[in-house]
Amino acid sequence: MPIWVDADACPVVIKDILFRAAERTQIITTLVANQYIATPPSKVISMVQVSAGFDVADNEIVKRVVAGDLVITSDIPLAAEVVEKGAQALSPRGESYTKETIRQRLNMRDFMETLRNSGVQTGGPAAMSHTDRQTFANKLDRWIAKQAKVVGSEKNL
Repeated sequence: MPIWVDADACPVVIKDILFRAAERTQIITTLVANQYIATPPSKVISMVQVSAGFDVADNEIVKRVVAGDLVITSDIPLAAEVVEKGAQALSPRGESYTKETIRQRLNMRDFMETLRNSGVQTGGPAAMSHTDRQTFANKLDRWIAKQAKVVGSEKNL
């Protein structure tokens, strides 16, 4: 199962973790963005550049993703769409988006947007911490291990 990365806003440190994991496991990893993003030379890592525009990269990911794939994104509406398609979604901070949690995350996002639109200063997210990077790496490793078990059991059939 491939990994799709909503790459426009994905922190460099997270991309580096993904690149190392992709090479180590040979899992196809595709960055999707509306600007060019350099990737290391690899048979399993690629970049898809889409045209500029609101949600163009998100729409491309939704079009390509299938059940079982992993999408890395901090975009809650995108996460909701891919979870609905049966894919898994993980934020760059290591938060898993699931069918059970995505509705609450969408509601909170909409509430915060309403506050911002009414002039309330809500501040932005905290800077990426070492703990955030470690949480992301651990969740990614768990997903990879789960994929290895699935592939292993399919080979035994």
